[in-house]
Amino acid sequence: MKGIWKYSQFLPQIAEKHRISLGEGNTPLIRSRYIGPALGLDNLYFKLENVNPTGSYKDRFAAVALADLLSRGATTCFATSSGNTGAALAAYSAAAGLRCFLVIVDGAPEGKMTQMRVYGADTLMVKGFGIDPEVSADVMRMLRQVAARHRSSVQISAYSESPTAMVGVQTIAYELAESLRPQHVFVPSGGGGLALSIVEGFRIWKSENTGFGLPAIHCVQPVGNNTIAGALEAGADAATEIAESTTRISGLQVPNILDGDAVIAGCRLSGGTGHLITDDAVYASQQELAANEGIYCEPAGAVALAGLKSALAASAVNVGSKETIVCLVTGHGFKDPASASRLANFGGRSYFESTKETFSYIESKLNDVKNKYDKN
Repeated sequence: MKGIWKYSQFLPQIAEKHRISLGEGNTPLIRSRYIGPALGLDNLYFKLENVNPTGSYKDRFAAVALADLLSRGATTCFATSSGNTGAALAAYSAAAGLRCFLVIVDGAPEGKMTQMRVYGADTLMVKGFGIDPEVSADVMRMLRQVAARHRSSVQISAYSESPTAMVGVQTIAYELAESLRPQHVFVPSGGGGLALSIVEGFRIWKSENTGFGLPAIHCVQPVGNNTIAGALEAGADAATEIAESTTRISGLQVPNILDGDAVIAGCRLSGGTGHLITDDAVYASQQELAANEGIYCEPAGAVALAGLKSALAASAVNVGSKETIVCLVTGHGFKDPASASRLANFGGRSYFESTKETFSYIESKLNDVKNKYDKN
């Protein structure tokens, strides 16, 4: 069977008749043509998880989640999401023939909401959910009660909540280990589930493959959601729960610890550390990926690159020019229309009063390019 089930020996043992795949996994690994050399790195790669079936790495999670639900005889999928998890579970629920109820974080991007609804999911955005701890706790308590009555469980992309499904995300590490053997991997983090998946995946691969060297796993977070990266960087052993996430980066607004403590231990053991970056640095990296590498991602998908650039500028990580570095690009740009509109503004003018004015503009732009290269 295709998809992540290629690695079935490392996945939960679920009968083949219950396995769901939409072709997730086996995502491209693209060597940087411009950003890497500009940073003095000969071997910078981007792992394009944004080209999974629903546009994010969460499809790996959903494939195992739905297979597990089918194997248990469930007829309904229940989940909470800020966007990508919901879109993935909605799609895989449709493929599995299960009804899907999604309680959505207050303020999730409309593009992701639309995607969930297209797949037929029932989406319920609760005021304050994911922002107000009391509201969030109340919603979770009631959702778990409903799921239990329907022989199901609540799917949340964290090991602390859905350890079985999270094993599917570990396949990212298997693909990297099999094809590239990187020395450093930079990973965006909200609650830490993705970073822990990479750590666990490489650990398992090493246990099965003598001579494989563990890469350093670096956890990157926006400063407005500093639950893990700051503690990791400071040498602390425990993540820090915050009252409210203030970052604007959708998908990484997770004020709870969730997998944070395990991420700190795993990253530190690998030789990696934590890196904090501003939202503006993320947006700049998002634009740079699109304009210089042709990679169109949502803001969260540019967090790893922003972390690498920040770490190099501050000499916070020792990366050799010949070492192999991977930045995970986690979600597609189409998922966040507001972000896409902002990026499009970098393109300059788009409307002209006459043909003459249009071509005068083109000539001026071409002269700008010529002058740039003449100087070099």
